Amino acid sequence: MRVLHVMEATIGGTRRHLCDVARGQLARGLEVHLAVSALRQPDFEGDLLALERAGARVQRVDMVRSLSPRLDFAHWRTLARLMEEIQPDIVHTHSSKAGALGRSASIATGIGARVHTPHTFAFLFDAMFGGATRALYRHIEQALAAQTQIVIAVSDSEAATFAASGVVESSRVRVVRNGIDPAPWLAAKPLARSELGRDPRAPLAAVVGLLNVAKGQDLAIELLAEPGLAELELAIVGHGEQRDALEARAHALGVAERVRFLGFRTDIPAILAAADFVLVPSRWEGMPYIVLEAQAASRPVVATPVDGSRDLVRSGTNGFLAHDVSARALADACRALLALAPSARAALGRAGGDALVRDHSADRMVDELIAVYREAR
Repeated sequence: MRVLHVMEATIGGTRRHLCDVARGQLARGLEVHLAVSALRQPDFEGDLLALERAGARVQRVDMVRSLSPRLDFAHWRTLARLMEEIQPDIVHTHSSKAGALGRSASIATGIGARVHTPHTFAFLFDAMFGGATRALYRHIEQALAAQTQIVIAVSDSEAATFAASGVVESSRVRVVRNGIDPAPWLAAKPLARSELGRDPRAPLAAVVGLLNVAKGQDLAIELLAEPGLAELELAIVGHGEQRDALEARAHALGVAERVRFLGFRTDIPAILAAADFVLVPSRWEGMPYIVLEAQAASRPVVATPVDGSRDLVRSGTNGFLAHDVSARALADACRALLALAPSARAALGRAGGDALVRDHSADRMVDELIAVYREAR
């Protein structure tokens, strides 16, 4: 089977997803082609070179995130030409921009069965886009979904969000849950706490993700000012356009000394191994990889009740789920976790690790995707 993956948003969890899926499909004998952009995170080129060595055939198509009619049309033509050359059995598009360009090119050329993974719908991001923009995005998704064989949700709760949105018929939706290989987290040695926080004796939460309004790092900073959390420190890992605003917010609240911004890091397993718990303050998700990674590292999780997180986090079992998406609700959940004895918190972390191994392996994810491809053809 010949598959063409198309992705512009080669960052964060979507980058991880694409690499894991491509490697797994190559190992199972599929002919894997990638049409991707590395503009948003240039070090993605290292991943592409590794995938090429493993047998993937990579085309760099410099798609951009924002609406740009001239560039978008040029990239659409490039994708259409690639489809004519490659003749893929499956055109698997990921996220909004590549989903629009790749699927419309497939429709125009009549080449490939179309499978799309939204990794959350952009028209739901009301804190990022205005009403007119979200209405346009919704219209595009609805029109393309009608000509897409299968739309993939990466968690059960995301599938429910798809159904509630009304943009795609439930008969076209399949759930393929994100999965990871836990080995790097199981083998990690913790970083020295002095590299991550001010006081090595203070409780430390790791917040990992792009510095973006969707990821909610501002909520994590704000909860430090809530009662009963005066000792809690944050290690914020990631880069993005919100860095200056987040630093300013920490200073304005008088909590800057308890927040350490680590920037982009490649040693996430070692950071999680050093943290007491992982804090996931997202406003939107499909299924956040950081929750899976925290569970692989046997760390309890405190998270907002967004898609994916509410499937994975069970209050009092493997962490605590906030009752809504707010700093106050996250603070309540953090206080509940920190009220437990260290041995009880460790037990929550081990429970998450057991669930990960059972339900969220990378191998299972790849096998289920290939089954979806066979159904779509």
